[in-house]
Amino acid sequence: MTAEYRPYSERTPDEQYKNLIRTVLERGTWGPSPMVDKDGKEVRTIDLLGAPVSRFNILENGVPFLTERSLKGFWKGAVGELLAFINGARTQEELEEYKCKWWKSWCTEKKCAKRGLAEGDLGPGSYGAAFHDFPTAEGEAFNQFAEILKQMRERPELKTHFISPWIPQYTIRNKDHQQKVVVCPCHGWIHFRILGGKLSMVMFQRSCDILIGCPSNWVQYSALLLAVADVLGLEPHEFVHMISDAHIYENQIPMIEEFLARPTHAFPTLKIVNRHDNLFDYRPDDFELTDYEPEPAIKGIPVAI
Repeated sequence: MTAEYRPYSERTPDEQYKNLIRTVLERGTWGPSPMVDKDGKEVRTIDLLGAPVSRFNILENGVPFLTERSLKGFWKGAVGELLAFINGARTQEELEEYKCKWWKSWCTEKKCAKRGLAEGDLGPGSYGAAFHDFPTAEGEAFNQFAEILKQMRERPELKTHFISPWIPQYTIRNKDHQQKVVVCPCHGWIHFRILGGKLSMVMFQRSCDILIGCPSNWVQYSALLLAVADVLGLEPHEFVHMISDAHIYENQIPMIEEFLARPTHAFPTLKIVNRHDNLFDYRPDDFELTDYEPEPAIKGIPVAI
């Protein structure tokens, strides 16, 4: 189904992201344990549990790409990351085949060895393993997306179109249990709902770096909603984002101040230009971004590893 957007000139600039930042800064609490940035320096986070819910009516007001800073340089990597996970990718090499090139810092020999993993392996508790090869009591790998798509075709009325990235036996960490994932899944609790012939999606997120993670997550899950709606022959409707722990790193605050001072523009259009009957055939180049008029990129935003 071809998604028909409201014309760009009729869309309204969306302030939800700026409001989310302000809420975390105003109502958040400084975390008790320091995190470590890519240079090995300890930094604190200001955390807010139960952040305000963000809602995006995709066709009415565009796809939630930040406009206060440009995402042109990496949006396909964000889309590719999620598509790779849906296809079961769990290594740095596999992710790079989908244009996602930023996992190198989390898949070093040292970090992987700490988890009992080979260099470059995200681990059996990672997104790709959960989405595509979820372990079962019968000893078989369960492909969550394949089965949910089948369920939505056969029983569209159900409220149980739900997917989880969490495999607890590989994410728990205590003195008797070794964690088997380099980064515990932060996002990807997905609830699809078909109402009135339209497909909506709620994505619950356990933990979200607001300045780095949130923009990527909005892009990739919007693309997912478009792709799933397309293979099901449904109209994409609403993307709802819920965050449990929303946080900002203290060394990001100067950049946040610059960001908040910038103007906000209308959201752009994201379209599928190469359609597939099978969700697993989608790749980043199957999507096209238009009507995107952002402010310049903000370089060097720090991220923890």
